[in-house]
Amino acid sequence: MSLVIAIDGPSGSGKSSASKGVARALGLRYLDTGAMYRAMTWWMLAQGVPVQDAEAVAARAGEPVLECGTDPDAPTIAVDGTDVSGPIRTREVTNAVSAVSAVPAVRERLVRLQREVIGAGGIVVEGRDIGTVVAPDAPVKIYLTASEETRARRRAKDLAADPAATVAVTQAEQARRDRLDSTRTASPLTRADGAHEIDSTELGLTEVVETVVRLAKESTATG
Repeated sequence: MSLVIAIDGPSGSGKSSASKGVARALGLRYLDTGAMYRAMTWWMLAQGVPVQDAEAVAARAGEPVLECGTDPDAPTIAVDGTDVSGPIRTREVTNAVSAVSAVPAVRERLVRLQREVIGAGGIVVEGRDIGTVVAPDAPVKIYLTASEETRARRRAKDLAADPAATVAVTQAEQARRDRLDSTRTASPLTRADGAHEIDSTELGLTEVVETVVRLAKESTATG
């Protein structure tokens, strides 16, 4: 199946849950591009690379070997053969990923890898620049968003194991990341031309998934 569904949006908007749900409903593969940037960031931190030094990050961006599993029921991300699905979700990585993601050499390498995974299609791809850069010709483009407070509550829930990750702290860190991601020179977070915007603030996961599935089926029927 050649269908490509691009789902972009900020942290906490519900992209991952919605994307996996859509992939399951339509029998498609699933790719979390954000996990790839997190994996790169985790590797940089583990190697002691100063992540705020763009030149230092760029110099080593080609070293780690990243592998992504595309099963929506069990997506995986590995670096140099090691599963890092858990470690990449820490606050340390979250607060460093925007700096690493802004480095052109990192984006060029990961966009190339993402396009290789997308291949002939049959996939739901989530991230921040899918509809604008990675797959601008995707027949279905979604921009998923939600209020800042709602997004912060969702993210804080994900970080429940970290007592310092209160809703207030999470919202402040999230606002900083939103600002960095939307103002960076390389592939900033923005709504793609032709994207359907869905505000998930008052919507449940099932409603979001059903909306995207309907849009995908409409696109297939008219395309």
